[in-house]
Amino acid sequence: MQKSFRKFKKIPLVLSSSLLILSFFVYLFIFNHLQENNRLFVENEVQWKQENAKKTEIQAIDRALRMVEKERVVLGAHFVKSSDVVPFLDTLEKLAPRVKAKAEINSVDISSDKKSLLVGLRAVGSFESLYRFITLLENSPYQLEFISMDIVKDQNTQWSATFKIRLLSFME
Repeated sequence: MQKSFRKFKKIPLVLSSSLLILSFFVYLFIFNHLQENNRLFVENEVQWKQENAKKTEIQAIDRALRMVEKERVVLGAHFVKSSDVVPFLDTLEKLAPRVKAKAEINSVDISSDKKSLLVGLRAVGSFESLYRFITLLENSPYQLEFISMDIVKDQNTQWSATFKIRLLSFME
């Protein structure tokens, strides 16, 4: 009977020891798995913060661009690119009817240094309308330099003016 009692005492000891060792290995496995997940979490969090910072920066730049949109349009209207010459010339011609005059472009030439545009313009109307047309040209958003201007009265009561204008805000 003593033999069986000893055997009975050893079985729980071996069983509990094996369970303890098994629990220890399970604990190590879970601990290593948690460490790996934690490392991945930290890497993903850093990446998320970097991308969130980029997104915030892009939104700030977008807001800044929207805030200066009006100024950019006004500034852009001041300069004429070589691809925008026709709309610029149309704009000059369309100023005349606003003051009851008629204008037409006679000549267009790019200066030798390619930094300005030379425009020959002829306008017809009353003296008052020609004076207002000159005022509109001077107050246009473009930087214009009047090279020459010749105003004469025709046989009837019409006045005609011939302008040679240099567009200084020209970009090739």
